[in-house]
This record gives sequence, structure tokens and C-alpha cells, in this order.
Amino acid sequence: QVQVVESGGGLVQAGGSLRLSCAASGSIFSFNTMTWYRQAPGKQRELVAGLTSGGSTNYADSVKGRFTISRGNAKNTVYLQMNSLKPEDTAVYYCRGEINWIYYWGQGTQVTVSS
Repeated sequence: QVQVVESGGGLVQAGGSLRLSCAASGSIFSFNTMTWYRQAPGKQRELVAGLTSGGSTNYADSVKGRFTISRGNAKNTVYLQMNSLKPEDTAVYYCRGEINWIYYWGQGTQVTVSS
């Protein structure tokens, strides 16, 4: 059973930083892609940043230059470094891993940015 667990969320003032972590266990395979999504109250879930096994990254326009996705040393581990946080970044952040078009989601971690 593959499990994906996010951590690192919390309350931070505008302009501050947080680093989210995502770790997956239970798979002998490495994920092809690992992606961060977020969902704010009353809004649809949106892609924040993605990372492929080859090292390619992509970001939502709203976070470019502020957020950085990176791979951890442990297999199926990824981080999201979030700098210059804004109140509009407030959301539940979810990590998703993909192996051969099968997707595994975590339960999410809350990020709240106060103005």
C-alpha cells in the first residue's frame, strides 16, 4: 500500500517562508512525477509545482520565482520551498505521486499566510 504524507505546513506572516515535505512509502518503484497542488476554500484544486524523474520542473505562474520544488535524497521524497508568501497562498497543499499513470495523493497540509 503506497502512502503519501505531507508535512511542514503552518501559520506564517506575509513575506515569510515555509518548506513543505512530501514522503511516500510502500512502493518499490520511484515515482515518475511528483507534484504539489493546493486548494483554497471555495476554489478548485490547482497545480503549484511539478517535478519529473528527469529533473524537469514546472510551476504555476502565480508562484514562479517564489516557490522551488526539489527532490530529497530519499526515494520518493520531494520538497516545496515557499518564499515571499502572500495571503493568497493560503490553502491546503497536497502532494501527488505518479507511477505509470496511477496517482497517489496525500491528505494535505494546511498553509495559512496572515497579512
